[in-house]
Amino acid sequence: MKIETIAIHAGNHTDESTKAVIQPIVMSTTFERAADGSYPSGYIYSRSANPNRTQLENVLAKLENGADAAAFSSGNASGMTVFQSLKPGTHIIGPDDMYHGLRNQLKNLFAGILEFDFIDVNDEMVLQDHIKSNTGLIWLETPSNPLLKVTDIKKVVKIAKSHNIKVAVDNTFATPVCQQPLALGADLVMHSSTKYFGGHSDLMGGVLVTAEKNDWWTKIRDVQGYGGAIPSPMDCYYITRSIKTLPYRIKGHVQNAQLMAAYLEKHPKVESVMYPGLSSHPQHETAKSQMSAFGGMLSFCVKGGSDEAKRVINKLKLFTQATSLGGVETLIEHRASVEGPDTKTPHNLLRVSVGLEHIDDLIADLEQALL
Repeated sequence: MKIETIAIHAGNHTDESTKAVIQPIVMSTTFERAADGSYPSGYIYSRSANPNRTQLENVLAKLENGADAAAFSSGNASGMTVFQSLKPGTHIIGPDDMYHGLRNQLKNLFAGILEFDFIDVNDEMVLQDHIKSNTGLIWLETPSNPLLKVTDIKKVVKIAKSHNIKVAVDNTFATPVCQQPLALGADLVMHSSTKYFGGHSDLMGGVLVTAEKNDWWTKIRDVQGYGGAIPSPMDCYYITRSIKTLPYRIKGHVQNAQLMAAYLEKHPKVESVMYPGLSSHPQHETAKSQMSAFGGMLSFCVKGGSDEAKRVINKLKLFTQATSLGGVETLIEHRASVEGPDTKTPHNLLRVSVGLEHIDDLIADLEQALL
């Protein structure tokens, strides 16, 4: 099936008792046993499994062409589960511009338990030099947040496999509509389903999708079950519902982002634009080779430094100044302010989650703000 069909059908199950076309929300935390003590429905306790979560995980696995998926209460919870699944002393290699939420997890919660280096994973020699005997995971984020760097997944996978190292890819910015890392050789994919899967800035969740059901996946599932950082049945229901429109929403986000990036690149008050769909992007050819579309996220640097960037952001009327991304409304953020004093993000950079408003209205708003 094509991805549009998967999005609509793989997360739904017709209710047997009522024949309701849309699967109902099952709020029960526990399920009745049979006379012999077994569980004929297959469900025991909602922390371990729930009908709504089962269907959400099913559609998520199929969207990424994976063997299985595990849903979590947030993107950070899904990332933390990966780290918790690793043996103490495991060395992780991550990108130097890794999403600050997961980077801070490693630095503040796993220091002394796991080893880690944040490097330019696009530099093959640097990557090879940082591989150790205890390196167990290379974590990629492509396109990255907020610099929109693109990493050649196949190239990193080839290096990793030669050392028997696992590769996980944060695919939040791209979504499976634009990029499918498992098909490029990655072992694991992560998403913050708060973003494009939810799509309306009113849900929180995360997901891991595995290429195969192996011992590592069993460990990840154990962490999910024992730790209990799972989404509620209500959240599972609404994320599953939102996924039905995901492929069509992404088409609109991509179209608007491409047009906005082209406009900004020509503006005299814009220093640079970071969007993989622009031919000027340093990894544009890599993006073309592994992405079917370039996503709805972009960043741009304003001439005049941090103060000018903040002046622009405060003059915008349709762009909402807020964190997060992937909603139907356009959001903009001064990322350096969010990431703290050790940020590598330029202080004149503004990150934009391009929404589904009419592009002419968005560009007119940018025009008046950049004056």
